Amino acid sequence: MKAKVIFNPYAARWNALRRKPEVEEALQAAGIEYDLVQSDAPGQIVALAEAAVRQGFSPIIAAGGDGTFGEVVNGLHRADQEGVLGPLGILPLGTANDLPVNLAMPLDLKEAARVIASGKTRRIDLGKANEWIFDNNSAVGLEPLVTIYNIKMVRLRGVIRYLVAALRAINQKPEWTMSLEWDDGSYEGPVSLVSVGNCPITGGLFRMAPAADPTDGLLTFIVGYAPTRRRMLGLLPRVISGTHVNDPAVQQHHTHHLTIHSTPATPIQVDGELRGTDLSEIHYEALPARLDILTP
Repeated sequence: MKAKVIFNPYAARWNALRRKPEVEEALQAAGIEYDLVQSDAPGQIVALAEAAVRQGFSPIIAAGGDGTFGEVVNGLHRADQEGVLGPLGILPLGTANDLPVNLAMPLDLKEAARVIASGKTRRIDLGKANEWIFDNNSAVGLEPLVTIYNIKMVRLRGVIRYLVAALRAINQKPEWTMSLEWDDGSYEGPVSLVSVGNCPITGGLFRMAPAADPTDGLLTFIVGYAPTRRRMLGLLPRVISGTHVNDPAVQQHHTHHLTIHSTPATPIQVDGELRGTDLSEIHYEALPARLDILTP
């Protein structure tokens, strides 16, 4: 069958657009028969992916960054909310490319195209945050505040932008009061962040939920509270290494379900994309063994 390539020219702040000939060259070199469609408006990728499934294209190939991969997965889910989705191919054009990094997939486009052509798949879990599906990570509290600052920065490029955005968000010293309920536990009190991982790495640098495993049928989340800027800054390098979960201020848990109530309302990010700025209630759910992804 013919593949459908969904190409996001905005990935990596429009850097993907200039790489479009490279994408097509890689696909042709790998011998992939394909039809390429380019998104030209925010939110269009979800609809393009859903339509591609309904039209019988296979595999569906996402050419972009983590937001692109996530939106394509949402489109696949809209086309089939019960069965195994995919196969999904990845052509990484983003800044962090967290999903392929977590799954040890090649970042070179020609190598990535060869992986797609090989047809080998790996079945992974997905997560759901309210109505949004995610393949890698979602968060409320500090982490989406970092996303807001990241969106505002136009001069910095690359992963360093995420680090600077984190420093700016920490300087604001945000704090929420949240109640959390999960499979076998609960928490109520002050919160700086809740990060929910299907995979461990997000933002190119941060091992937010270091014990997350995309094949264990569970979501792994951390909840943490740091009362001062100094305390937050002290945790930042440990988030990069993943050792922050050894700090008494941070808890890490595995669960099928997580419900959060927040005061004041919190922003939320899903696969690196801001999906709301003022949510008071968030429901997370693990979707075990839901996606076939083309991997080495």
